[in-house]
Amino acid sequence: MSRDASGHKYVKKCYLMCNRIIAIFFLLLLCAGASCAKKIYQVAYPNLYDQKYDSEFPYKSCSKELESVVNVIKKVNCTAFYEAYVFDEASLLTLEDAVDVKKHAVDKIFYNSSVAGTATVIYYQDRYVGLLTCAHIVDFPDTMITYIKKPGLPKETYLQSIAFKKRHSFYVHDLSHQGECKILAMDLDLDVALLGLRMLSAEPHQMPVLEYPMGRAKELEWGSFVYLVGYPLGYQMITKGIVSNPNRDRKGGFLIDSLFNEGFSGGIVLAVRDGVPNFELVGIATAVSADYRPVLSLHPDDHAEKYDPYVPYKGEVYVNVQKEINYGITHVISIEEIVNFIEKNHKKMRNKGYDFSHLFFEK
Repeated sequence: MSRDASGHKYVKKCYLMCNRIIAIFFLLLLCAGASCAKKIYQVAYPNLYDQKYDSEFPYKSCSKELESVVNVIKKVNCTAFYEAYVFDEASLLTLEDAVDVKKHAVDKIFYNSSVAGTATVIYYQDRYVGLLTCAHIVDFPDTMITYIKKPGLPKETYLQSIAFKKRHSFYVHDLSHQGECKILAMDLDLDVALLGLRMLSAEPHQMPVLEYPMGRAKELEWGSFVYLVGYPLGYQMITKGIVSNPNRDRKGGFLIDSLFNEGFSGGIVLAVRDGVPNFELVGIATAVSADYRPVLSLHPDDHAEKYDPYVPYKGEVYVNVQKEINYGITHVISIEEIVNFIEKNHKKMRNKGYDFSHLFFEK
């Protein structure tokens, strides 16, 4: 064999060995990658089982469970009807002077005030339905007084008008055909209310009730993941958020960054403990951060009719208050305060046919 042939054979052998070494190297890399991926999977998910509220985004679908939650959330419409008496500003009447409002009034008007919100069915037994919501949704003052505001006059002294509530109504959608709701108990400082409805007839199917347990808002941490369910602007919706400033007050309240619109008040906040669908009720949304400023309006209800913008407007002008919502700062009432409220009023509500004792914390 010639030297050239021998050398060519040697080079070919080295080339094959190099290819084998490279192939083995890449195979080892693949094995190492697979091993690392498996290790990450095995280490990450067991961390969910720590008996704490999760801050991770849900790792699997929970749409069916959320659908069952949505079915117990109801839209509530509350309306109060008022009879108002208006006084002549030149008369400078005080509250003590206007004993007979009809005698001193120069005009009488009728109007109504409406508020929409969210309520959750937390009780159903023997045609008695109990719902949890916010107090400010159903609270309308019996009397409303406005005073003249002019430079040189003392504040809140001379009457402009007095309005008296004649009646009010609370209607729960999907249940309005069964009758009107009544207030079972209410705490304006806490902003929590319980509504009751005695159904006129039994539903063909069992009334769905929130079945997830009462949680512990005081165990929430910065970044805990939550769901918020309600009726913003009348639309049934579910959104997500994370907790900030847990235990921000003595009542255990906290903030979430969920987008909030009118109608979300009373919407429930669900936290997740050790993975979905382990939901727990940790509170209800009560308010959103907002700024208020006076604006001129063509109508007192701020719903102006169409008019020609090229024709000067010569009608009356009203002052309304415009609310500008600071989205992403939602205040939540803790479940601990809600349960304490229910326990305080338990005897009174039981006498009315509602037994909420299944919601109490274990002693």
